[in-house]
Amino acid sequence: MVLTVPDFRVPHTFDSISRRIALVIAGVMLAGCATPPVPDLSVRTPEAWSQSPTPAAPPAQMQEWWKALHDPALDALVGEALNKNLDIAQAAKRLQRERILAGHARAHFLPVFSAGARSLQDLSTADDYFQASLDMVWELGLFGAAESTRLAANADLHTAQARGQGTRVAVVAAVVRAYLELKTARYQASLFANMQTLDEQADKLAQVRLRAHINEADEPVQITMRAAQARAARAQALEAADTAALSLAVLLGRETPDPAWAEAAAEPTEPEFTLSQLPADLLRTRPDIQVAEAEVLRAAATLGLARSALYPRFALSGAFTYSYNLTRSSHVSGDNTPSFGPVIDIPLWDWGLRRAQVDADEQELDAALLGYHKAVLDGVAEVQGALAALARQHERAAAYEEVLKARQAGQQSQGVLLSQGLSSQFDGLGGQRAVLEARIELASARAAQEQAFVALYKALGGAPLPPAEAMNP
Repeated sequence: MVLTVPDFRVPHTFDSISRRIALVIAGVMLAGCATPPVPDLSVRTPEAWSQSPTPAAPPAQMQEWWKALHDPALDALVGEALNKNLDIAQAAKRLQRERILAGHARAHFLPVFSAGARSLQDLSTADDYFQASLDMVWELGLFGAAESTRLAANADLHTAQARGQGTRVAVVAAVVRAYLELKTARYQASLFANMQTLDEQADKLAQVRLRAHINEADEPVQITMRAAQARAARAQALEAADTAALSLAVLLGRETPDPAWAEAAAEPTEPEFTLSQLPADLLRTRPDIQVAEAEVLRAAATLGLARSALYPRFALSGAFTYSYNLTRSSHVSGDNTPSFGPVIDIPLWDWGLRRAQVDADEQELDAALLGYHKAVLDGVAEVQGALAALARQHERAAAYEEVLKARQAGQQSQGVLLSQGLSSQFDGLGGQRAVLEARIELASARAAQEQAFVALYKALGGAPLPPAEAMNP
């Protein structure tokens, strides 16, 4: 129900309910500066993580966590991805969009002017008039409407910031993961190539032994089978390297992989670092928690707008109208009429529907709060799981290190026997192959440990922040 009162007086038509309206207006005017109901977002988190890796190592910085791997080539690739990745560029554009909208949220409650012109005919159809007008409407945004609108705009901006940071976290983790996979696959392919060389030598010696009748009849067949398995494993490793290189090129915004990546082959290493972040730090570092927080703010803004709709809506309206008699069939050739007054929208007949909307939005706010608490619990659980996986991979790698040492010791003993004429070159090839197998197994374990390290810092939300001007509205 809308009342337009140019002379600041309620029309006589509503005298029967004027007392009721007066009481409503008197009560709600005290709430003219109401603010939207922003809930408390404090949530309990564990005091510390259940496990912490390598206490004696230096702490890894959240924004440069991959530098704990001590690889300058990787540092350069991450920097390139942050500048050229297309997903990050898209997120930056969406953030700029929300910054523009948030910066103009208050424009909804500024005076709006409009002008128009048209021709009219009076009721007697005797005269035609040309009418021009200048109109103004000023929505005051009382009872929390303006504050809720600004809160909704800031929530959208907060969401865009969190999702943009989430994109950076995902891209950095993907670059590090692809680079480590590329190096490991190339390294393992080189070990399989060495194994093929040993198998070729063993095959030649086996043929000699066969002719000399000093070996088993199926020995050459077994060597041939092992050589074929080594070739197949090498082909699989090269395929993994090619796939990782293609993924890395896409992450860097390149059309093709760098040919120099074909030479990347290094043994995986164990990341040594101390986790200095606490569970409570997830509330400001994990992008999904930040998005959940923005959802709470948006739900609070929606509830604030619904509550403001329970009260009368006040606006100021003004107009200056000029009319000119085109036919001049009467003595009046032109006239102008100024008007100014309030516009009052009083929720009388649909108040129950508006009250139901408030009740529904209260439930939505409660749901958003539950979603926020769940996001915190999910974040803590994911980090705890990543820490546990990192610890298990450390144990696995340590076990394979012992296997490698044992096989190296066996190879040395075989070398001593060979130097004393108590063993043959053919027997020594088996020991060398066993060492290569142990190196391949250890490389797989170390690679899994590196991937667990990546998963940990992705779970923590580690990545460089965008420039300050892109983060603030």
